Amino acid sequence: MTASLYIVEDDEIYAQFLKANFKSEYNVYTFITAEECLEAIKGKTPSVMILDYNLPGMSGIDLYEQLKPLYTNAKFIMLSSIDDGAQVLEFIKKGVNDYVVKDDNVISSLQNVIKGEDKFSLS
Repeated sequence: MTASLYIVEDDEIYAQFLKANFKSEYNVYTFITAEECLEAIKGKTPSVMILDYNLPGMSGIDLYEQLKPLYTNAKFIMLSSIDDGAQVLEFIKKGVNDYVVKDDNVISSLQNVIKGEDKFSLS
């Protein structure tokens, strides 16, 4: 059975870019909003969840806080274009273990975090 990867990213082009890079390894599902993901995830068991921090409506961190207790075996990765130590500290305080910055190395950073080879990839 192929593992499932959920991407919550409001930039549709960026979401498709991420999906294209992971679709050979995972069943990939993309969502534009946290609310859309919450509705679709009911009854599912995601293996990996990549959550954009800055979403319209509910933020990625708010979505994480709702989903983490329900999906304790899933790997959650916070994704942001902001490389800010203070923001990372807030993520850690809320229990986020993995954070990746949207940069030129985003795919390799995500792959490393998913494999457990890297944490808080800050560039």
